[in-house]
Amino acid sequence: MSAKPAASGAARRRPKRPTPKPKVARPKPSNEFVVPGDVVLAPAKGTTGRGGGEGGEAWRIEVHGQRAGIVFINLIDEPPVGEHASIQIYLNKPSQGRHIGRVAYRKACEASRYDVIYAHMRKSNHASRRAAEEAGFKEDARPGAVQLLLVWRRGL
Repeated sequence: MSAKPAASGAARRRPKRPTPKPKVARPKPSNEFVVPGDVVLAPAKGTTGRGGGEGGEAWRIEVHGQRAGIVFINLIDEPPVGEHASIQIYLNKPSQGRHIGRVAYRKACEASRYDVIYAHMRKSNHASRRAAEEAGFKEDARPGAVQLLLVWRRGL
């Protein structure tokens, strides 16, 4: 066996693992809370499964003219409730933590044609639960419910 001669000049070592890339700098969300008048729900067409199907309703959430997310209601048939209106909300990252969700939940329920609306969410989703409860939703502890089930009733 013959040994290879060392490369001329400084020997270069490769790191055993690649150097991690720096994290992308994202703008921090504004910590200022909104007042209910700042949140506007603009009717939207919706898509299948997101308020665009039969019995569905959808709204774009806007704050100071800027899109903050979407809220929609679908008519679904799932146990343990059966056929019912179900609300879902999605907020853009910078819009989270500013109380936009609680205002949007309330305004969407009030604008909806349904008198009883359910919200299904993970039991570990404390932020959504708090937002829904602030909007007037109450826990509906039914046997057989896998997720947290909250209900809103018009006029109560």
